[in-house]
Amino acid sequence: MIGLGTLGNIALILIGSTIGMIIKGGLKQRFQETIMSGLGLAVMFIGISGALEGLLIISDGKIVSRNIMLMIVSLAIGGFIGEAINIEARLDRIGEWLKKKLKINKEKDECFVEGFVNSSLLFCVGAMALIGSLRDGLSADSSMLLAKGVIDGVTAIFFASTLGIGVFFSVIPVGIYQGIITLAARYVEPLLNERLIGNLSFVGSILIFAIGINMIFGKKIKTGNLLPAILVPIAYEIIMNLY
Repeated sequence: MIGLGTLGNIALILIGSTIGMIIKGGLKQRFQETIMSGLGLAVMFIGISGALEGLLIISDGKIVSRNIMLMIVSLAIGGFIGEAINIEARLDRIGEWLKKKLKINKEKDECFVEGFVNSSLLFCVGAMALIGSLRDGLSADSSMLLAKGVIDGVTAIFFASTLGIGVFFSVIPVGIYQGIITLAARYVEPLLNERLIGNLSFVGSILIFAIGINMIFGKKIKTGNLLPAILVPIAYEIIMNLY
């Protein structure tokens, strides 16, 4: 059944978040801070490894760089569009709106918005979310999204144990994002090839690295405002096909 992968992914995030919230009550602040730093490092290295796959190749026994201009143009154009729309602020406002509707006061969960935004970005940005949703939409193959769901669920345990219930509500943007890609898969199928998927993956991995930086050092990079960078490789592929 088409869409089963996203539903399973959402269910696993909810389970992980619930376990994390139970754990949170018994963790002292110093444990939460250390766990968050460790997670930040893990996210950074996940991003680095994915980015290097798209930026470096071995040719004649030498490491050769590639896609440097695509990376620069993607981040520059994506940042310009994202800043114009101010995606980061909109995500923050959604988080604040949810917090208000749920009547969560600052003392009860002061990291609600941070947990909602960081986990939403992390669960949405990445190769598995994109490729898994495309597979689900094209052939009803939910295996990759379910595998992603297991990873997200485990991550959600630790995120929720440090950042609280905001992680629980990250399933809303995850469902919307993956659902749209799944439904649109058949329309973008003519563009899909190994080069495009690779380019989308490495640009997404750079954004994952940025999320890791923010987890460790605070909000230094407006990762949400860089999200449109993922669309630039699609435009690049369309131009390449025309010529």
